[in-house]
Amino acid sequence: MTKSAMTGPTNQSAPDKVRSPEKGYRGTKVRRQRVRAAWLFLIPMLVTLVLVAGWPLVRTFYFSFTDASLSDTAGATFIGIENYLVYDDGNWYGILTDPTWWIAVWNTLFFSVVSVSLEVVFGIIVALLLNAEFKGRILVRAAVLIPWAIPTIVSAKIWAWMLNDQFGIINHLLLALGVIDSPLAWTADADLSMWAVIMVDVWKATPFVALLMLAALQMLPKDCFEAAEVDGIHPLKVFFRVTLPLITPALLVAVIFRLLDALRVFDVIYVLTSNSTSTMTMSIYARQQLVEFQDVGYGSAASTLLFLIIALVTIVYLYLGRRQLGVDQ
Repeated sequence: MTKSAMTGPTNQSAPDKVRSPEKGYRGTKVRRQRVRAAWLFLIPMLVTLVLVAGWPLVRTFYFSFTDASLSDTAGATFIGIENYLVYDDGNWYGILTDPTWWIAVWNTLFFSVVSVSLEVVFGIIVALLLNAEFKGRILVRAAVLIPWAIPTIVSAKIWAWMLNDQFGIINHLLLALGVIDSPLAWTADADLSMWAVIMVDVWKATPFVALLMLAALQMLPKDCFEAAEVDGIHPLKVFFRVTLPLITPALLVAVIFRLLDALRVFDVIYVLTSNSTSTMTMSIYARQQLVEFQDVGYGSAASTLLFLIIALVTIVYLYLGRRQLGVDQ
């Protein structure tokens, strides 16, 4: 009895010890094949990315350390970090001491946080409505996507006419309803222009967030919701305890895409308010230095700082997002 008890486990474990190295070898071989196939497909994209984005980015970094002008980029002279910060004759100069630059940074961050937050809230609400069962749901889904499908320049120009203080329909409706006593200069008033731009951006980008949230809602299991309905749990509690945690990965993707777009926003603000200081963003500031002032070196420094700020915000957001999801690596 003792011998059989001793020999039994040994006989059963012997085949496992024989198969284990072979299984590990097969797994390693398959993994290597998959890695090689992945790189085979990625190489053309990486080469294109280096040519299209990498080289201009390197050139921008280089010009930020020179005194290049738009009329003579070839004759640029290396000046170190003078475009960023330099001490001369008892005073500090450079982009880091420019009050307009810091106004642009604040405007960009304020615009990004407020607009993306509103887009997330409205996007989730729209997605929940579109996920419900009702007649004509397909037509409503198609109609909701129209603002997102319209090119940004076109939609911004349309809103510029609608917000005009003389003949815009927005003022006309508000006057007819008695909300205001006189027409408002939405895009010219420093107190209203930023909120007008945010309103247009939210109108434009909310369908994008709603589409991603709707796709996430469509993938959720129905069992837990049916059980919650049978148990009589309040819908708000179901949303915050069940729905929101399940769609968080898709929500993080939507936020990072919208945050990247918002941090480098240019077109909608430039069409509505041009170079107004009250709505000037980092992109508009860089464009003003590069094109209007023809200072390629200074404008490249602004573009480089814009890139670094976006990269920093993205890294911090992804790190916090991974911790939220409990991802270790």
